[in-house]
Amino acid sequence: MSLEPVRRPSLSAEVIGRLRHRIASGDWPVGARIPTESELMEQLQVARGTLREAVRALAHAGLLDVRQGDGTYVRATSELSGAVKRLYGDSGQEHLLEVRQALDVQAARLAAARADDAALDALADILARRAAAWDARDFETWVAADWDFHAGVADAAGNPLLSELYRNLAAPLRASMAAFWDSPGFAGAAPAGHEDLLAALRAHDPSKAASQAGANITETLAWHTDSPA
Repeated sequence: MSLEPVRRPSLSAEVIGRLRHRIASGDWPVGARIPTESELMEQLQVARGTLREAVRALAHAGLLDVRQGDGTYVRATSELSGAVKRLYGDSGQEHLLEVRQALDVQAARLAAARADDAALDALADILARRAAAWDARDFETWVAADWDFHAGVADAAGNPLLSELYRNLAAPLRASMAAFWDSPGFAGAAPAGHEDLLAALRAHDPSKAASQAGANITETLAWHTDSPA
C-alpha cells in the first residue's frame, strides 16, 4: 500500500503555531488578555473563521480561556500545564503532595550525583532567603523562595524533561507549598527536605538526598492528615 503524499500544513495550524509561540515565549503571560479578534486578524492577515478555529484549538488544549463578552485570556503556557490545571481542579491536596514526593525524590537523587558547586551555592542563597522570610512572616517571599529551591533542585538534576515537567506543575505545586502557612504548628523553616537536603547534595549522597526529599513531603502529608478539616 502506497503512502499518502505529504500535504502542506493547514493555515489554521500555522496560526495555532504563531499564537502558541506568543504564549510560550511569555509575550502573552498567564492571566493576560490577548489582542482582540479584529487585531489578530489584521496582524496575521487571516479570515475570522481561520482565527476562531485556532483559538478554539488552543482553548481545548488548555492554553486559552475564551470568556464571552470579555475577551480571551492566557490560561497556561503549554498543553501540559493546561492539562495539569484541569486535573488539579479535581484533585485533593493529598494527591498533589504524593505527586510532589515522586518528583522531588527523583530530582534529589539525580541532583546529588550531578549538581555542580555553582548550583549548590545558588540553592544555599535561596534557603537563606527562605529562612529570613519565614522569620519576618513575609508570605510572598517565603513562597517564592520555597518554590525556587525545589525547582532549583529539579534543574540541578540535569534532566531537562524532569525539570520541564516540574516547572509545568508550578501553579499547583506553589499552592501546595503555601497551603499551610497560617496553620498552627506548621514549621515553614524546618531543615528537613531543605537545609538537610542541601547537605546531602553537597555530600553527593543520592540515597540520603532522596531520603531527605521524601521525608519533607512525608512529614507534610502526615501533618495534613492529622490537621482538622
